[in-house]
Amino acid sequence: MRTKWKSLLLALAVPLVVGGLSTLVTRNQMTAFSQLNQPPFSPPAWLFPVVWTVLFLFMGLASYLVGRSDADSLLIRRALTLYGLQLVVNFFWPILFFNGKVYFVAFLWLLLLWGLILVTMVQFYRVRKSAAWLLLPYLLWVTFAGYLNLGIFLLN
Repeated sequence: MRTKWKSLLLALAVPLVVGGLSTLVTRNQMTAFSQLNQPPFSPPAWLFPVVWTVLFLFMGLASYLVGRSDADSLLIRRALTLYGLQLVVNFFWPILFFNGKVYFVAFLWLLLLWGLILVTMVQFYRVRKSAAWLLLPYLLWVTFAGYLNLGIFLLN
């Protein structure tokens, strides 16, 4: 498969833009967040944007691989629709958590996101196995984020 550079750059840009917009909307809440009681194993604040950037790049690459697959077009469309849906859910979690400060609702929203990531992985696997594996770090990070989110809810 020959690389289509414009398609690849667009696929990489979409999740980065979603994450960037979400960060832009929540950026004024970081001071308040740093003052919350944190659960054990909370990483330093600088790690979050680094990890999310890598995860968004993996998501974009995975979506590119699915979109360029020669699999059945219905499978591809279903997989990419779920991918888009989980991106929308991902966008709203920080708004609920940081701006809304509704930590338990944000935790439930994160459970929804986790389920959508898992279903997206299954659909990606049906189209292109490597694309599904690229989403595994994302699923693991959201699992960890769920632990942190629930911990903040319980401690504050």
